[in-house]
Amino acid sequence: NSLGKDNFRSLVIIMNSKKFSNATFEEISHLVKEVVSLAETCCVKGADPNCYEIGSSALSAKSCDENAPYPDHPGISACCTQQGLERKLCLAALHQPPKEFPSYVEPSNEELCEAFKKDPQDFADRFTHEYSSNYGQAPLPVLVGSIKSYLSMVGTCCISPSPTVCFLKERLERKTLSILTTMSNRICSRYAVYGKEKSKFSVLTMFAQKIPSASFEDISPLAEDSAEVFSKCCGSMAEDCMQKELSELTTKICTKLSSKDEKISDCCKGKNLLENYLCMYSLQPAKSPQLPEIQKPTDEQLCTVVGSLPVDQFTFEIARRRTNIPEVFLSKVYDATHNLVNRCCTIADSIGCVSSQRPQLRGEIFKFLTKADELCGEYNDLTFLEFKQKLKESFSKTMPDATPASLTELVERRADFASTCCIMNAPPVYCGLKVKCHLFLCSLQ
Repeated sequence: NSLGKDNFRSLVIIMNSKKFSNATFEEISHLVKEVVSLAETCCVKGADPNCYEIGSSALSAKSCDENAPYPDHPGISACCTQQGLERKLCLAALHQPPKEFPSYVEPSNEELCEAFKKDPQDFADRFTHEYSSNYGQAPLPVLVGSIKSYLSMVGTCCISPSPTVCFLKERLERKTLSILTTMSNRICSRYAVYGKEKSKFSVLTMFAQKIPSASFEDISPLAEDSAEVFSKCCGSMAEDCMQKELSELTTKICTKLSSKDEKISDCCKGKNLLENYLCMYSLQPAKSPQLPEIQKPTDEQLCTVVGSLPVDQFTFEIARRRTNIPEVFLSKVYDATHNLVNRCCTIADSIGCVSSQRPQLRGEIFKFLTKADELCGEYNDLTFLEFKQKLKESFSKTMPDATPASLTELVERRADFASTCCIMNAPPVYCGLKVKCHLFLCSLQ
């Protein structure tokens, strides 16, 4: 009633495309039609008080039909063993994991206008679905604002006498919103996987590798502030939360780190703060510097220092010395060390537990980091063809009896893994699952 039918319908498309990121447009459309029909019937003045209860029960029953045209989900069958409100709540809570590899490709201006003129409503619905399923981790107000802005641009420019000029002008005007949507989707996707504490580690690692000359004391407060912004804004319904907080965070980062690194300083010279943040986020890691040997935390410090400071500092020092190793690998070290602390530091003989288990873990971490450094170092230093040739030579030595076909398959799999996971900001879920398969460190899982 507050939004009106059209805006309500758009919001239902957005919400369900976010929830079911792998669903087809047709599947989402069937669900949207049912929800809008339910609202139209039950939200009018004088509607039967039982209208919603009856309608939603019918929808949940239809969802449990094996031929239901709605988005598929492996959890549906478990929900459908329940009855009444429990079933409805169970179905409502279902969602698919967000896309780690956005697939949306913007059509040309001509293609946009052709589709828009053919059927403006169908174009708007399809774009809303596609954009929401690809950028579904952006805060809802950011996503809604970005979609409205884009559709307004298409609607204005496709009836303009000079569409090309119009699109150029409109895209410049919505540049900040476009960056905000892209960046907040990336940030909040990681936050959804990592949570607040590990998001702090993620930012620590990022800056440690981009600016290895900066100290833990320089970067740690910025990592704390970053995790606080993500925590505050990723689920916020305030329209300006992410833009305001991210802009203020960018100012803090630039104030603290511009003097530490020329590339950061260059990023901070722009007038658009969100563009400056994207610039810093996109910087490649620096070359690993020569630094003194890492001062490892003592067994006592691991259990007596409040919070995760010793583990954070230790992982930070590894990251700035091994800038070839992306965060998705260092994340395994972080997890393994935290698992040891959580396992040992809650029992009576905590120091004895750490002392007995830590040497083995240290050895496994060293082997793991050496393999990761070697793989990603070669991937980053060689051309892709040279890298694959090096892999072939390596596999030929370690597996002399392998057939040419199996050797080719091994090389292709490892090369595909490296091209996805040996890069900055590699997808954490996909690579986290693949790491053990490629580096055989099941003990770190």
